[in-house]
Amino acid sequence: MRTAPSHRDFSILVLSPRLKTVVFVLEWLNAIATTYYFYDIYFFTEAKFGFDKLHNLLLAAGLGLAYMFASILGGRFAQSAGYLRAFKSGQLIMAAGLAAGSQLQDLRGHLAVMFVCVVGMGMTWPALQALVSEGEPRGRLQNMVGLYNVVWSLGGAMAYLTGGAMMETFGLRSLFLVPAAMAAVQLALAIWLESRMAGTSAPATSEVSAEANKIEAEADRVRSPVSPKTFLRMAWLANPFAYLAINTVIAVSPSLANTLSLSPRYAGYFCSIWMFTRAAAFALFWLWPGWHYRFRWLLNSHLGMIVSFILILLSPNLAVLVAAQIGFGICIGLIYYSSLFYSMDAGETKGLHGGFHEAAIGAGSCAGPAVGAAALYLSPANPNHSTFAVAALLFVGLSGLIWLRTRNAAQPRDTAL
Repeated sequence: MRTAPSHRDFSILVLSPRLKTVVFVLEWLNAIATTYYFYDIYFFTEAKFGFDKLHNLLLAAGLGLAYMFASILGGRFAQSAGYLRAFKSGQLIMAAGLAAGSQLQDLRGHLAVMFVCVVGMGMTWPALQALVSEGEPRGRLQNMVGLYNVVWSLGGAMAYLTGGAMMETFGLRSLFLVPAAMAAVQLALAIWLESRMAGTSAPATSEVSAEANKIEAEADRVRSPVSPKTFLRMAWLANPFAYLAINTVIAVSPSLANTLSLSPRYAGYFCSIWMFTRAAAFALFWLWPGWHYRFRWLLNSHLGMIVSFILILLSPNLAVLVAAQIGFGICIGLIYYSSLFYSMDAGETKGLHGGFHEAAIGAGSCAGPAVGAAALYLSPANPNHSTFAVAALLFVGLSGLIWLRTRNAAQPRDTAL
């Protein structure tokens, strides 16, 4: 039998609804700050150090690899030391790193800042996901995860939309100073939140409630012949491939903008459409849970992602770019939502599962740009080869989904979590 947690054990306490509102504010600020820096850094390296498409793809691969390990460690730290402690540590690291970056001029120094900030970011997202989901009855978990997705995606979309205009208006140094200031605000807000938790938090879900959640969950899952564990594995497989595509698109956005004669300001406007579409898709899938434990939704989303990815990178004009981004946003929205929802629905170690969910993002963020860079290096005369090389890797992910589905169909159904 689980013993009652101490009020100081913040890793397994349930926040009151009022204090969870503060967590959503932290999430929104974190999305804006990290998107400002990590999505627009490729425009910075192009303008400051003359990076081309190949160099930015290599940089994206390195950052993705670092984030994979940082997320695993961040999730473990959050689970053992407490969610807010991990979040505060991450914000402190990012604030210090970004402040230092605003004063640096050399490439080595900026590369060091990037990887330090990746470590900090790896401590924040698993902790936020756990703070939002911990102790929620399953009837509210869908709402919490849905609201979480809408909040961070809208914050990120707003940041990417305005990032180019910000750099044009306030200069390249704003890429560091604005996120650093936001990290400092988040740190202060998290300290305040921690001071209020001891008096207002409640113990995590009781064993009776946990049993009721399990019965409710089974009523949802019984609609599918595929076990919940397999859906979790499929979602953890699909999400890295979604971020494989996302980070390839982001890394080559400066080159795409040059091809379509877009300034950084207008590149931010037109290249952020998929992010707003993803936010709208999150809202749709939040309000309509009929996609839960439905394989065809995950499969069709992966297929649509491949097609729209190719169209984005080969767009001959703005009309095709806009249409492809709309399809891309919808498809990756469902894939990400599946990974996070099944992660939070599959057990009690929210911090660990959040870390694995984010690590999968890091793996995809590394693999896609790495494959694109390799193809571009081997065939520099035909830059489109990198697009098709990444698309081929996406088809590998599709094959993996089908294999997991058919493999599970041949086994007895296991609904245990």
